[in-house]
Amino acid sequence: MALPVGTQAPDFTLAATSLGSISLSKDLAGKSVILYFYPKDFTPGCTTEACEFRDQFAAFRELDIPVFGISRDSLATHEKFKKTHRLPFELLADESGKVCKTYDALIPLIKMPTRVTYLLDSKHKVAAVFDGFFENKAHVTAMLKQLEK
Repeated sequence: MALPVGTQAPDFTLAATSLGSISLSKDLAGKSVILYFYPKDFTPGCTTEACEFRDQFAAFRELDIPVFGISRDSLATHEKFKKTHRLPFELLADESGKVCKTYDALIPLIKMPTRVTYLLDSKHKVAAVFDGFFENKAHVTAMLKQLEK
């Protein structure tokens, strides 16, 4: 069950593929943000989703909305995944799963991230959410539709 619309997004600081680390409250203050949580680098569904965000990235960049992918993979694995698929956005390493858990994006019994995407407004409140484990490309489409409103 994802965080409901209107919820204040939990703050976090995570290691990032190109930027050292990212803090929601410090580095992204006053910015709308896309956070997409996904199970694992290099799996078919996650690769499809990441490549869809890559292919539609220009639309988010035009709106000045950064995109961040978050999973429990290590930073080294993220860096390989990002390079292999030429991803133009940051991947954040949540190896402990704490951030996934605070965003209700962790499958309880197996402690693996589920597939959920959040659009946070400039005050970091949840403006939109799309929760669909098997709907890889639909996450991007849902966020773009929200941004058109």
